[in-house]
Amino acid sequence: MIQVRRIGHATLETADLERMVDYYSGVIGLALTERSKDRAIFASRQGQEAIVIEKGEAGHLSRLAFQVAPGSDLGELAANLAQHGVKAEKRSGITPGVKDAIVFKDPKGTLVEVYADYEFQPDDGKECGISPLKLGHVAYRCLDVKPIVQFYCDVLGFRVSDWRGDFFAFLRCGPDHHSINLVNDPKPQLHHIAFEVKDWPEIHRAAEYLAKKDIRLVWGPGRHILGHNIAIYHRNSDEVRVEFFTEMDQMKDETLGYFDPRPWHQDRPQRPKSWGPETLRNYWGFGSDRNYPGYP
Repeated sequence: MIQVRRIGHATLETADLERMVDYYSGVIGLALTERSKDRAIFASRQGQEAIVIEKGEAGHLSRLAFQVAPGSDLGELAANLAQHGVKAEKRSGITPGVKDAIVFKDPKGTLVEVYADYEFQPDDGKECGISPLKLGHVAYRCLDVKPIVQFYCDVLGFRVSDWRGDFFAFLRCGPDHHSINLVNDPKPQLHHIAFEVKDWPEIHRAAEYLAKKDIRLVWGPGRHILGHNIAIYHRNSDEVRVEFFTEMDQMKDETLGYFDPRPWHQDRPQRPKSWGPETLRNYWGFGSDRNYPGYP
């Protein structure tokens, strides 16, 4: 089994590269680390690459990158994948921060880039936008989440944090409650991408900043129940739903098997579990009413 340690960056396509460069640098507040005619790469101010934008179909998630333990042998990882019937190839020059990776497809057809060694990126010195700490997670709509959950757990070492019914899964690869989540849907596509900010006042500031840019929230503020993070959501011009969140549940010790205690947890202690399909989306805030029809 490969043991993924963290989510790296997501590669999204766009029909208007210039507009998305302005959005990810000026609104999201990421640092532009490399730019060509058909591609732009962004990192957080703390130096972790987060988003790669390439020309193509607007809003399409084409690749996901994950890091394993530094110093890991990529050849051994590829051999491990082969034992699971997964064909991988080694590629170089992935991004400025990722020199070498093995690349393969997951069961839903998304290219996955797994790398061991990473070089933190410089800040471009431009103080603007919301400036999140990192790319926190990526959510995807799937025809059937179960075989994809099995692949990520059995092959890449993810753990299931929670299920909502049998159609919505939350998977972790590090302390954070989820780095990817997967939901059943008749139309497979990206569900949302999410950036972590440092605290609740930053959520407030982000909402105000988006309002000044005439970007309306489509969900939130509220506190989710699964993961217990405070979150707001908006859509960019490519119709990609983008979340800012803070205070997500963390399991800092896997051997203990429970998430760090919080005042709003439903169980004591809060362990990974299957929640009923009637479980509310939010503990408080927009969408916490049982009569509310659903998620935007």
